[in-house]
Amino acid sequence: MRALFIGGTGTISTAVVRRALEKGWEVYVLNRGSRPLPEGAVQIIADISDEAAVQEKLRGMTFDTVCEFIGFVPAQVERDWRLFRGKTNQYMYISSASAYHKPARSPWITEGTTLANPYWQYSRDKIACEDFLMRKYREEGFPVTIIRPSHTYDERSVPLGVHGRKGSWQVIRRMQAGKPVLIHGDGSSLWTLTFNTDFAVGFVGLMGNPHAIGEAFHITGDEHLTWDQIHETIAQALGVELHACHVSSEFLHAAGPQYDFRGGLIGDKAVTVLFDNSKLKRAVPEFNAVVPFHEGVRIALDYIMSHPECQQEDPEFDAWCDRVIAALDRARTEILAE
Repeated sequence: MRALFIGGTGTISTAVVRRALEKGWEVYVLNRGSRPLPEGAVQIIADISDEAAVQEKLRGMTFDTVCEFIGFVPAQVERDWRLFRGKTNQYMYISSASAYHKPARSPWITEGTTLANPYWQYSRDKIACEDFLMRKYREEGFPVTIIRPSHTYDERSVPLGVHGRKGSWQVIRRMQAGKPVLIHGDGSSLWTLTFNTDFAVGFVGLMGNPHAIGEAFHITGDEHLTWDQIHETIAQALGVELHACHVSSEFLHAAGPQYDFRGGLIGDKAVTVLFDNSKLKRAVPEFNAVVPFHEGVRIALDYIMSHPECQQEDPEFDAWCDRVIAALDRARTEILAE
């Protein structure tokens, strides 16, 4: 079985490539060649946006499955349709669980939940990509499978709701320094986190699977944690006490437009979202998320602490957090003084 991965070195795709190799797939990875690949993968160095060059690189090649990890807008999947129609038995598109209806009508999400997100252009673009691909499936049998990941993480970062442009390290540093950490809402909404190796089991199980053609699946863990529990678990793994500062998502968006909290929080993480994985488990009986968050976060922290390149300081975000907390403290003091 031969698979082509477009991308192949990201948080999700790295684990999927490794899993596919373990399962005996013949793996090709098409990207710009900026990161090393696992042993056994064949690299095709090309820029997928250069359609003519990619067409030439892949001339005469066919694949059982083509997996697109870096398609974000309709023009990109339209390009893929032109490149791969008649050349693959399955085209797997990574969409996003943030495409499910926001605000949520029900905390329990199935693949049949309506797709709509008025808060995040990223999600609306993913919906438009899905619409194009499913139309091509209905009209001409283009063999698409839609995958909707939720909050998937790996050893290179700690998953958080509120962080700056450079990722989770600055929040970790605030915890270590005993400084307050911003948590959106009151910390009680439930969220689902998935370690990338667990995600890979579900994804590879759908590769070449006839039950996946023309269907959509989300792939997530079954563990649900409040945002307070998520932050407490991180603090415990660090061996420090958590000092939480709860702030409404709307206030964070208004105070920090540079961080796109309207999309990432109001359009996604601010509401309780629980995923029903029964459809995936019927198609892939071996799927079972086996890395709980209290283990996954320790794997991530061990890696981050031993890899300085993951420790990106973000003084701008740190100072912004201090300003938000100081403003809330002043408002509280003024109200109490009245």
